[in-house]
Amino acid sequence: MAGIPDPAGPPRQLFGTNGIRGIVNEEMTVELALRMGLAVGGFLRGEVWIATDARLSNGMLKSAMAAGLMAAGADVVDAGLASTPALQFVVRAVGAAGGVVISASHNPPEFNGIKVIAADGTEVSREDERRLEALYFGSDLRAVSWDRCGKLRSSGDIHGPYERSILSQLDVAAVRAAELCVVLDCGNGVGGLATPRILAELGVETIALNAQPDGTFPAHPSEPTPEHLGGLFDAVKESGAQLGIAHDGDADRAVFVDEHGEYVLGDRSMAVLAQALARAHGGGLVVTPVSTSSIVEEAIRPLGGSVLYTEVGSPVVARVMRERGAIFGGEENGGLIFPRHQYCRDGAMTAAKMVEVVATAGPLSRLVAALPERHLVKLKEPRPPGWRLDPQALGADRAVKVDRTDGAKFYFSDGSWVLVRPSGTEPIIRIFAEARTGAQAQALAEEFRSRLRSTLPSP
Repeated sequence: MAGIPDPAGPPRQLFGTNGIRGIVNEEMTVELALRMGLAVGGFLRGEVWIATDARLSNGMLKSAMAAGLMAAGADVVDAGLASTPALQFVVRAVGAAGGVVISASHNPPEFNGIKVIAADGTEVSREDERRLEALYFGSDLRAVSWDRCGKLRSSGDIHGPYERSILSQLDVAAVRAAELCVVLDCGNGVGGLATPRILAELGVETIALNAQPDGTFPAHPSEPTPEHLGGLFDAVKESGAQLGIAHDGDADRAVFVDEHGEYVLGDRSMAVLAQALARAHGGGLVVTPVSTSSIVEEAIRPLGGSVLYTEVGSPVVARVMRERGAIFGGEENGGLIFPRHQYCRDGAMTAAKMVEVVATAGPLSRLVAALPERHLVKLKEPRPPGWRLDPQALGADRAVKVDRTDGAKFYFSDGSWVLVRPSGTEPIIRIFAEARTGAQAQALAEEFRSRLRSTLPSP
């Protein structure tokens, strides 16, 4: 967790791209949660809502976090098991000072994490992350006197108002009239708490897989990548369903499988949804990180839409969306943001909106086939301690433009590009390459991985 590079300031010591994460009882300890609770409670100064995903360490870390919050004087409302976007929604809806989600999202079961939520429902800003770290590591972190300690209460199920907000964003009658069948793989995460009920309200016949929350993720790993979703592919084909949906562990993401049981890459599903929203708005701005495929921009440009690229991380995307009045945004991993609902990644909202698009615009395979032809290849390389990115050493002279928004993105005259950036959650360097053909993208990615390796210290 130490020394996370940040283009907007000095390295953060605890927070990565999305919160704090680590292996339980190694980096992610009771002591860390307790002290971070003190820091968050002192920083937010008010009522704080807390929820967890289904991981086995959730009670231990939640108890420590809540103890720290109350020791700092904050009243704590325990929302129990809940998706990250549901907790974010309720924080804003009830006017709380903020929130905390104990979750490591898509990471393996031995990991857990802490996401700190601001009063507006977004994850706290990079600047506030630094302030929290300064409190955490500072010598003046103090508990309040005995008569000012916070209180603890339970909220009960928080998903009802959240589900109603999602349904209010949709053409419910059109979805019901389509009489769709959908296969939903919740991956033993908390997506099973809300998404099946939303689909039921939409009149969708739902075949639910792995809907029981289980922090060991017995069915498959919690990241919804193609290699983990064989059961979903088979279920879609065997059932004749019109769509397959999969969530990650805390249900802030949704990925899709078309009616033929074929996995749809996140860039393409984002482009399909961006087109639908651009048509509805007569154009508009979409915000997404520099790691996202150009396919989104190319798909909405004929509809009067435009794209603004940011550094990687949904908190950054959400804030830029709000500042610029964007109609849509998100990340290529299935974490999409619908501002009329809320400014955070929301797997259930994404799933429901895609169901509406399929119901009103036709099969997902056809919508994807109509998109521009772009191919994105992703590679990674171990990141040595102290490594710093040097665009010149990687071949900036070859590019027509180098974008330093996040890492270094090299644009070439034929429309292809390569992005090299340090991961914000793991000690690795990520390499993204995009071109018109898969072979060109693969060659670009391999070329820049070779260039990168030549700049790294010998093992």
